[in-house]
Amino acid sequence: MKQTAIVVAPGRGTYNKTELGFLARHHGNHSGLLARFDAFRKDAGQPTLTELDSAARFSSATHARGDNASALIYSCAYLDFLAIDHQKIDVVGITGNSMGWYTAMACAGALDELSGLTVANTMGTLMHQNPIGGQLIYPFMDENWVEIPGRRAEIDAKMGQINHRDDSDLGLSIDLGRMMVLAGNAKGLKAFEAEMPQVQKRFPMRLPNHGAFHTHLQTSVAAAGRASLPVSLFRQPNLTMIDGRGGLWHPKSTEFDALRKYTLDHQVVEPFDFSLAITVAARELMPDIFIVLGPGSTLGGAVAQSLVRCRWRGWTSKADFQSAQKSQPRLLSMGLDEQRSLVV
Repeated sequence: MKQTAIVVAPGRGTYNKTELGFLARHHGNHSGLLARFDAFRKDAGQPTLTELDSAARFSSATHARGDNASALIYSCAYLDFLAIDHQKIDVVGITGNSMGWYTAMACAGALDELSGLTVANTMGTLMHQNPIGGQLIYPFMDENWVEIPGRRAEIDAKMGQINHRDDSDLGLSIDLGRMMVLAGNAKGLKAFEAEMPQVQKRFPMRLPNHGAFHTHLQTSVAAAGRASLPVSLFRQPNLTMIDGRGGLWHPKSTEFDALRKYTLDHQVVEPFDFSLAITVAARELMPDIFIVLGPGSTLGGAVAQSLVRCRWRGWTSKADFQSAQKSQPRLLSMGLDEQRSLVV
């Protein structure tokens, strides 16, 4: 009997040192499609994905910059989706974190494989060419994934204070499991880092090579994206998609203009509620399992934390999730070899 699944596509920051060679290790059988992706990059005057993936060593300055990272992560995740064994898994919906929305649309068929690469590569390149602000993360739940009373209100209040100061800008970028990803300009980020207590010996944590994604500071990037990416790229999805507002886009009823407007406007300049997307997927589509595409496996934690927050399967803590995973895994990360083997 098939298991029903929600697929989750990762965003920026998931192709790192341990992921170098991911395409070669897992997707050598897709040499034809990779050749088309490489030709697209070469025509754009950019390093090919094969060149990047087969480098002798990982370089943050090369692999993590937006114009390279977005295309690498898109290709790894899209090919992972193709590797899912549909004889034993029935995918009933798909979502993604941040730029993972572009991958999710391609996996769902709302963009074909080259159109998906076009969107991901274009937006990643625009953000690299127009570096605006940055991001940091700060938790509002403890290490057992239980919400700390008053912590979220404390964070919101501090953001409000900082935003009332001259030349300071800070706001919510992504609601990510037990974390709030904040984005803003240099002055706003520095103020938050200086004025909020350090917790768990590492937060607030600045995210390298990340801009002020999902905030109004990206308005010019959104406009450039709309100027470059026509509505003709978009198609009817074959799968239900869940966006960063918790909105559902169904097969045979998606309006292309509306999908393009969300993707190249709201999705770029407004907060991305990943936790809500996971909650809606769990409650509305009622899957047996969640599958997180590679590269990397860090997004699995945010998915699990979001499921704990909405009490899926009765989970109320990290311990509940870990106990359930031992008896009957409900969350499978394709970036982990032992879990990948249960999916491909």
